[in-house]
Amino acid sequence: MKKIILLAIVATTASLTSCKKNYTCTCTYNYTGGTAETYTIRDTKSNATTTCNSYATGITSCSIK
Repeated sequence: MKKIILLAIVATTASLTSCKKNYTCTCTYNYTGGTAETYTIRDTKSNATTTCNSYATGITSCSIK
């Protein structure tokens, strides 16, 4: 019985803890260096970086700040 309760506590704690955080994606113009857009992405760092990089175009570059 103690193992079941311990397992339930661990499972509950794991479900309440999330690796998803807010990351700021900043896109800048390549030719002037000025800020084009800023986005907030709530996800894991790896997914947020991938999403942010997908916003880049020929005239802008984007990165997580």
